[in-house]
Amino acid sequence: MTFTELAMPIFQQSIIDYHKLDNVDQPIVNPYTTGTIEYYLYLKNWIDTVQWHFEDIIREPDIDPVEGIKLKRRIDKSNQDRTDLVEMIDSYFLDKYKDVEVLPDATINTESPAWAVDRLSILALKIYHMEEQTKRDDASEEHIAKCQKKLDVLLEQKKDLSSAIDQLISDIEVGKKYMKVYKQMKMYNDPSTNPILYGKK
Repeated sequence: MTFTELAMPIFQQSIIDYHKLDNVDQPIVNPYTTGTIEYYLYLKNWIDTVQWHFEDIIREPDIDPVEGIKLKRRIDKSNQDRTDLVEMIDSYFLDKYKDVEVLPDATINTESPAWAVDRLSILALKIYHMEEQTKRDDASEEHIAKCQKKLDVLLEQKKDLSSAIDQLISDIEVGKKYMKVYKQMKMYNDPSTNPILYGKK
């Protein structure tokens, strides 16, 4: 089983589990053992799924400004949680392949495995919601046809992205590629680097 063959069904399970209640405030019930890669993949997609719906809600034209600010703060926290989890998944890959002998002509990839997996998690959400659009009974035939075309592209993208991720991991396993993980340095979250925050001291 390739890594994406493991990950994609977990992402799909998380999305389906969320939509049983479809409520951004519902608690997560992670079915996997704490500390396993399966646990972190489920948690990763759950965070993405909740944030997907945050982004829908905040675009409500008549949203109360105070509630909008509260929601923006929740989106900010969700983004940080997402970043932290991606870095945790990359730590899993670093540990798993720490003893691999890197070949002299090995190259580095433009992104780490976990950031590519992050894109796959978001893609799973796009596929779910685009497929939902193709099944609407209150939409025009034109809308449904347009969404079906988009869904076809997303499914092709899933195939290509999965293949690329699995190839990258395979190359890391045999030393053709090597990993470097750079921590995300989000300056606006840091009271010591955001001038709006440190300027108030």
